[in-house]
Amino acid sequence: MIDNTFDNSTDFDLTSKSAFSSENDSFTSRSIAALLARNIVPQSHKNIADNYLIIKKVFKFQVCQSRISNVEKSLLEKYDFNTLEFTTMKQMYNELALLQQWSLSDDIQLKTDSENILLIRVKELKFLEANRYASISNELYNGYKGLEQYLREISKFHGSQNL
Repeated sequence: MIDNTFDNSTDFDLTSKSAFSSENDSFTSRSIAALLARNIVPQSHKNIADNYLIIKKVFKFQVCQSRISNVEKSLLEKYDFNTLEFTTMKQMYNELALLQQWSLSDDIQLKTDSENILLIRVKELKFLEANRYASISNELYNGYKGLEQYLREISKFHGSQNL
């Protein structure tokens, strides 16, 4: 009788899979951000993350932040990236992994574009935070959470309560 109970159990683990996960997905979004942060992170990414967290703690983005320009949007479109408010968590993590790889590339243009795209993403994140995420209408497009988690993980001020 006890054996039948164990045989009928499923292997679905609520703590490691979301409703949008496939059978092969076994990590939560938080663990993916941690894995990305433990990867080889370029110094430029760390500097951008440090600046973001310092400004967030000091100014709390009360100053009106501008949207991205058409030039910045065209750079995102060049690499087939959506704007941040229309990016899913999975797309954001894939994008961050690509940006890390591009930053370590020998191609100077790819390195420059990688840094510029991350700066654009942080600018978009500041705009969304200044507007209290008002432009995001769908819960599926939560790539901004993944970006913010990544920036926290790679910053040297990650565990600091003094800021």
